[in-house]
Amino acid sequence: MKNLFRILKPLLALVIIMLTASPLYGQKVKPSASGYVPVNGIKVYYEVYGEGKPVVLLHGAFMTIDMNWGQLIPELSKNRKVIAIELQGHGHTPFSDRKLSHATLAADVKGVMDELKIDKADVIGYSFGGAVAYQFAIQSPERLNKMVIISATYKSTGWIPEVNNAFKGMKPDLFINSPMQVAYDAVAPDKTKWTKFLEQMIATAKQPFDLGDSNISKISAPVLIISGDNDGLDKVELAKTYTLLGGGISADLGSMPKSQLAIVPGQGHVSLMMQNATILSYLDSFLK
Repeated sequence: MKNLFRILKPLLALVIIMLTASPLYGQKVKPSASGYVPVNGIKVYYEVYGEGKPVVLLHGAFMTIDMNWGQLIPELSKNRKVIAIELQGHGHTPFSDRKLSHATLAADVKGVMDELKIDKADVIGYSFGGAVAYQFAIQSPERLNKMVIISATYKSTGWIPEVNNAFKGMKPDLFINSPMQVAYDAVAPDKTKWTKFLEQMIATAKQPFDLGDSNISKISAPVLIISGDNDGLDKVELAKTYTLLGGGISADLGSMPKSQLAIVPGQGHVSLMMQNATILSYLDSFLK
């Protein structure tokens, strides 16, 4: 375990530096509305930008709205109503001892949509937020138009073994005094909960999960999967996921499937989210 910690610490430090130094962090527009929705025993924070067809954004683990979506929101909100949510314990949303589960977090998303009177929306989820998006599609299919999954999986075995081993070796010390903590401290309602938040998220990351192949195959909404070629996802499992969604066929011998798969070359899990122009081009084409 000590050897694993020595390997993980510089790796995580590099990830944090890349996140913070990248243009992805720090948006240039202000929300037209923001606030909290009391749902399922907690208060969930949201921000709204722009007008038009609604799209919900679900961030990655340990991130805030700004850190994950800062460079995409200004572009998306030019012709869409963007609803960005901070999940339990993240950013403005207070820490809670409530057990973390994909089902509960997906129910929180529905609760925010209910409060904002949004009957249906497109949903975009990155990493941890992508897993929540999958769960949302499973339990609230009637509320979903289209879904975009960025560098995420619906089961633990969707990651390569090295990533799952890294999850098992994570410790709060890896994040202490990091730029992620700085971002948390800037907006969290109670900064003293930082370590408890880390412990809760890390404990969740170490637990195997599987939302079920049969559930994924029942998703009727069109799904766009975006993955970096070296983002830690098992590409064999990713191809199986795409097949469950109706893809992986010969469209020349039949009709083109409604779901799509994009593998972005030369990208890892973190660097993929920095490819703003590439991601926006995919979103503009798929969500039109």
